[in-house]
Amino acid sequence: MDIMQVEDSLVCSRRVPGLANVSLRVLRSRSGSRAVAVDTIGTRPGNWVFTISGSAARLAVGSKILTDLSIGGIIDRWDEDSRAALD
Repeated sequence: MDIMQVEDSLVCSRRVPGLANVSLRVLRSRSGSRAVAVDTIGTRPGNWVFTISGSAARLAVGSKILTDLSIGGIIDRWDEDSRAALD
């Protein structure tokens, strides 16, 4: 699991059937690297989230969705000391 921030939505005009009806989000890590994740919980830009990767990502959102990175939840409160530890 990683903690990342939602940067924006990703719009694709064509998708494989396993991704046809899911929302995609561009995420940014504290170091600035970007990743795309499946969002089945309705995040917004600016939200801090925790992600689930690998085969667990598919299980978290339903086995029919093809993904290796999913958003597992929105972080409501996060201690500033915890944020500094990630830098």
